[in-house]
Amino acid sequence: MGSFSIWHWLIIGVVVLVLFGGGKLSGLMGDAAKGIKAFKNGLKDDEDDVKVKKADEEPKA
Repeated sequence: MGSFSIWHWLIIGVVVLVLFGGGKLSGLMGDAAKGIKAFKNGLKDDEDDVKVKKADEEPKA
């Protein structure tokens, strides 16, 4: 009851390709990549907002 062998993964890969097809699978991966990029941009925007807020809160001498 250990991990799957390479043959198990190959069979699973073939079944996934048959079910989803090449076009659907590549479209799904493209959508996932867009989602990851949007998530990273959202994190970067949040960090920029925090930096701006901290700069505004600092007392000016």
